[in-house]
Amino acid sequence: MPHLLFRGVPADKLHAVSLPLATELAAICECGTDNFTMACLHATNVFGSEAGDPDFAFIEVGWFERGQQVRNRFAQAVTAHVAELGIPEIEIVFHAYREDSYYINGEPVAE
Repeated sequence: MPHLLFRGVPADKLHAVSLPLATELAAICECGTDNFTMACLHATNVFGSEAGDPDFAFIEVGWFERGQQVRNRFAQAVTAHVAELGIPEIEIVFHAYREDSYYINGEPVAE
């Protein structure tokens, strides 16, 4: 169920590491690779750097909280795979979903 949104990472490059990344994250989270979504959001820098020049990757992870140790391992794995793409700085932020606020096909995950 973790959803990863990537900014500053070209989709064609991310595609090359997406399967090994999903495999490693699935092992860390103790779930299947089919639980993950990964998407690249196009963003053009207009302030703080040369326009269109990605200086760093900003990755948002939406998930159900799994604790500090899992979060640390998850962030380290994402950082290692994205660093393979030649991106010099990688920032990650986690957003924890609440089960009582998460719905699948109109049905609450938690009752």
